[in-house]
Amino acid sequence: MTLTFNSEFYSQLLSEYQPRIIKTEDDNERFLEIVEELLSHPKLSPEENALLELLVKLIEDFEDKHYQLNSSTPHSRILHLMEAQDLTQNDLVEILGSNEVVDKVINGHLELNKKQAEALAKLFNVDASLFTIE
Repeated sequence: MTLTFNSEFYSQLLSEYQPRIIKTEDDNERFLEIVEELLSHPKLSPEENALLELLVKLIEDFEDKHYQLNSSTPHSRILHLMEAQDLTQNDLVEILGSNEVVDKVINGHLELNKKQAEALAKLFNVDASLFTIE
């Protein structure tokens, strides 16, 4: 069954959360809370997933600009998503193949291949591009 994108529902979400360019720490914190709220849902609708991707991008842009030393990377995104969903490294073994691979990915010593990025994207209900280097 293919889920279709409901523009009316997406418009309602945009109206409710009002995503915009983040200019202050308070706005960043508010959008981080919304992201965590969305990540707590067991399954996101396509519209919620689109909102999540938009918010993550806005947060990344703000944090890249204001926290140059803590720049977001694929492995830091994985760590954040794991923490938000209360997952451990063991939860990723089946997806990434072995404890050794998970450990290397978590520590930023190994980049994910396309298949691994897509598997993690499915697990976290986000776009696979979050786990690859552009």
